[in-house]
Amino acid sequence: MKSLDINQIKQYLPHRYPLLLVDRVLDWESGKRITAIKNVTINEEFFNGHFPHKPVMPGVLMIEALAQSAALLAFLSIGQKPDDNAVVYFVGIDGARFKRPVEPGDQLRMEVEILRQSRGIWKFQAKAMVDEQLAVEAELMCTMRSIAEPATAE
Repeated sequence: MKSLDINQIKQYLPHRYPLLLVDRVLDWESGKRITAIKNVTINEEFFNGHFPHKPVMPGVLMIEALAQSAALLAFLSIGQKPDDNAVVYFVGIDGARFKRPVEPGDQLRMEVEILRQSRGIWKFQAKAMVDEQLAVEAELMCTMRSIAEPATAE
């Protein structure tokens, strides 16, 4: 069983508070799958406005947490850590379905599998569960790209 703590995760993802949405990797298998968690707390910034009377985690952030888990899996699978000249872009989503609200106190258990990788595009099957209940599922596509150096004025 291979796991990663938050400090190890930060070596693979450029995201930081408040947008780092993976707290721990429970297990991963290179080229195949990853299982990660996101602890959802009332202290999350987005709960101030979504919604103050009935806090619910926005669906787009659940998808983002899955995409971050997928990016972790991609980097772990190729045995490479990102540097300042590379970034993983989220390039597509298919079949997103939201099955249950996610509220403060819930723990999202994210399960992501690689469906295929071709010509620099990775396709993943992703789902997140809360207490064995499906919260969200989708197929995600990501790509790794080099960041062009900014032009310098002469």
